[in-house]
Amino acid sequence: MEYYTYAYLREDGTPYYIGKGKGNRIHQKHSGFYPPEISRRIFLKKNLNEEQAFKHEIYMIFVFGRKDLRTGILHNKTNGGEGVPGILMDEERRKMCASLKGKKLSESHKRKIGESNKGKPRQTPEGVERLKRIQQERKGKPGKKHSEETKRKISESTRGRVPWNKKSTQII
Repeated sequence: MEYYTYAYLREDGTPYYIGKGKGNRIHQKHSGFYPPEISRRIFLKKNLNEEQAFKHEIYMIFVFGRKDLRTGILHNKTNGGEGVPGILMDEERRKMCASLKGKKLSESHKRKIGESNKGKPRQTPEGVERLKRIQQERKGKPGKKHSEETKRKISESTRGRVPWNKKSTQII
């Protein structure tokens, strides 16, 4: 019972992001964005198990709706309830492998990676089963494909922007 759901609020008090977390998650930068000032971060429900937290996150996103789907006011990019912390989906693994092909790590780099992983908890059997279930549900669903014109427009709109990690603050 260590999980919770939370919301980031606009200045007018309306939520713009709903999340699920444990520990210090509500206060951490994620997906390249910094959380709002502390007075605009609220816990929605506490003392949940992971499944309850996922269900509550899904419910709250459904209630407030998503801007990208034109169903509401949230900037969430998914309906919630997905992902197992620390586990990559098959497509993410393939992309990472492709990007690292042919690159050699130095011995000191390998040693640092090994040291950083010492003492980290392994995935629970329940989490592994949940991930397998999610992957089975996603199989065969095609991803979104942008047209060449859309790709060109995206490229033009991002030219000259300062990368997120070079900015001091950024709000979703």
